[in-house]
Amino acid sequence: MSAPWLRHPVLWVFLVLSGLTALWMAIGAPVALITQIAIYVLYGAGVNLLVAYTGLVPFGASVFFGCASYAVAIALTNFLSNEFLALAFAVVFSMVLAAIIAVIILRRKGLYFSLLTLAFSQIAFEIAFKWTALTGGENGMQGVPRKFFATDLSFHVFVVLTATLAMWLLWRMVHSPFGRALQAMRDNELRMRSLGYNTFALKFVAFILMGGLIGYGGGLLSLVLRGAYADNLSWQHAGDALLMTVLGGVHQFLGPLFGAIVFTLLQDQLSSHFEAWWLIFAPIIIAFALLSPEGVVGLVQRLMRHERWTLVRPTIPPRPAVIPPLAKSEIKADPTKPILTVERLSKRFGSLVTANDIALDVYPFQLHSFIGPNGAGKTTFFNMLSGVFAADGGTIRFEGRDVTRTPMHKRALGGIGRSFQILSVFPQLTVFENVRIAVQVKESGGIARGLRGYFGDGHADEPVNLRVWSLLQAVGLEDQAALLCVNLPHGAKRLLEIAITLATDARLLLLDEPLAGLAEADRQVVSSLIRRLADTHAVLLIEHDIDRVLKLSDRITVLHQGRLIADGKPADVAANPEVISAYLGAAGEEESFAHAAAMPLAADAKELLRISGLSVGYGGGTVLSEVDFIVREGEAVALLGRNGVGKTTTLRAISGTLRPQAGKVSFAGRDITHLPTYEINRAGISLVPEGRRLFPNLTVVENLRIAARAGGISIEEVFALFPRLQARQRARAENLSGGERQMVAIARALVVPSRLILLDEPFEGLAPAIVKEVREALVRLRGKVAMVIVEHHAESVLPITDHAYVLVNGRVAYEGSARILETDHILQARLLGVVHVEDLPADAGA
Repeated sequence: MSAPWLRHPVLWVFLVLSGLTALWMAIGAPVALITQIAIYVLYGAGVNLLVAYTGLVPFGASVFFGCASYAVAIALTNFLSNEFLALAFAVVFSMVLAAIIAVIILRRKGLYFSLLTLAFSQIAFEIAFKWTALTGGENGMQGVPRKFFATDLSFHVFVVLTATLAMWLLWRMVHSPFGRALQAMRDNELRMRSLGYNTFALKFVAFILMGGLIGYGGGLLSLVLRGAYADNLSWQHAGDALLMTVLGGVHQFLGPLFGAIVFTLLQDQLSSHFEAWWLIFAPIIIAFALLSPEGVVGLVQRLMRHERWTLVRPTIPPRPAVIPPLAKSEIKADPTKPILTVERLSKRFGSLVTANDIALDVYPFQLHSFIGPNGAGKTTFFNMLSGVFAADGGTIRFEGRDVTRTPMHKRALGGIGRSFQILSVFPQLTVFENVRIAVQVKESGGIARGLRGYFGDGHADEPVNLRVWSLLQAVGLEDQAALLCVNLPHGAKRLLEIAITLATDARLLLLDEPLAGLAEADRQVVSSLIRRLADTHAVLLIEHDIDRVLKLSDRITVLHQGRLIADGKPADVAANPEVISAYLGAAGEEESFAHAAAMPLAADAKELLRISGLSVGYGGGTVLSEVDFIVREGEAVALLGRNGVGKTTTLRAISGTLRPQAGKVSFAGRDITHLPTYEINRAGISLVPEGRRLFPNLTVVENLRIAARAGGISIEEVFALFPRLQARQRARAENLSGGERQMVAIARALVVPSRLILLDEPFEGLAPAIVKEVREALVRLRGKVAMVIVEHHAESVLPITDHAYVLVNGRVAYEGSARILETDHILQARLLGVVHVEDLPADAGA
């Protein structure tokens, strides 16, 4: 037997159940208890199909378990004489029951979904308990015949074999195109809809399959007990399967196996010795939840120092020796006729108007940029075009068809693809699987087709695999294909988002800030790719890199406060006074930043932060290696580097959210290397994270007050630093523009007594005028508080900082004056891959 087969989880299901059987027979104990364990494995596996693979948590899956046991009992005592037919009847009955319940509850999410399943279980309990003529009431149904399995051992062998077979089918299914789609939906349902998947249909089928699997287990239980009882439907037992799954490990394929063993054996032993056995059982469950969130399997993994999810194989298809270049495809369209027509499109959220009678035509084979200040309504416009939001008024026509009320997934299948401003990927899938999910939607039609769609290996489709490799190569991620997306740096996730969008073969591409968070070298690659796509497709682009927008675009439309203020050729739009006032900002403002570099740091500035020999990584790998780093009182330091070199990792290590593998972090003479995050913050270090991470349901002032401590700046001082926040102080964070959120995030770090502020990509996704406001605020802070600024735009941060560090491959490759690095374009090109836009030839990227 080969080594891979020895590690196959289904083999271990069989071996463990067989081993328990042999042990019980050796000690002369009845095998019925092990039969019950095998049945509970199916029960737990059915629940885990929803919890771990689909992202739904059923509190009342017992409705299928209990009803199926009654189905077998009623069938065998009334109209069937064959256990096999009775079990088949129970499975079909459970699947029909699951379909009915799914239609009613699948539109609900979260706690509401969970409680509704529990409600159905309780309804079934009341019916079983009170319909005495059919179910036997509180006495249940007894004396169920079992003529084909005269002995407990023969029936036990049947249960173990069929349970193993069911787990093998489940293992096949979770690796199929359908199973892979479930896991992607678990991670990001909105992204799945944007790719063309019918997520309701995916959940509907998964719910029915869960009902069938649990129903088979419930039918087997009826044959074990030779009867059916209402107890399995009561609320006291409704959560048994979920408890078993948690005990074994939710994100482990073998979790239901070990959870069923622990649950059943503990229950059997404790209940035989203690009347109030739950008083002992409950603390054991609590201890597992606290000490090992991934249950028994997770505990073993921790002891072996190899913690990971084991829901699917940790492999991807082999990389071809030669990856074919991404095939150039051109849509069939008349360049003189618009592919997208928007007429009088309107949208408001309460009193906030984000779209006011917008009329726009988008033509094929053009790069049409859609720009405007933060909060102008650009992303809302994209959300209406793609179907995330319904428009309040107006019409959207795509290729002549009215799609205004068309569901999101049908628009995607029809040819409208999009990327998202806020990264929208599948964090717990590999890089390869992220893209493959997008590629497979074309052949799956938004769910799955045929037996192969449900039980075939999704990684066995060579044409799909080749296209995935080509897409990854096009964005430079082919070497990271096997990594989990959650472990990627921000810039690589942005590249992955672009690859996912391109995978759909859409005829109209809606690209929402695709360059945000990318280092200069990657921005050049992606810009060139977008320009080539515009020559063969229709591209509508939202982007704040105004120099590239002007250089690459065929046409520009400007949105401000929900209305269009300009539309035309790039040069004409750039010269429009209203555009300059609302978006670009007045000319000559850069001079203040040029003078910022001339502000000398105090000669007697003391050392505040020292990093010595720091090595940090993820999942056993090393990202930073022996990094040395110094920040002085009041000093502004730029931390630069290409994507993935460890800039954000450095900030995480300083702030305590990531534990170093080696090295030391000292702050104000104190070793803070192993302090918890909250103590590091109280020591005087505040983090302004990438993505801002405000409390969305709190207002501006509430976000600040919840963080404020004695010694920090006052709310009035915040408004003096960021005047526009005073006007928006009562607005909830979820309704703020990207620029306003960034201002609140910086202010939140100042209302605590901070001596050092770590800023992670503070200018990402901001309009040019807002970038200037934020930079002006940072200049005013210089000398008052030390800052470490991570930023991919070297030209934005170097003029306002004193010192610069550049990371290359996880090590410091440059340390010195920010002014020297700012003026040395050759050095920037060598270390950062930066080619300044003004130095590019006119046809760059074409």
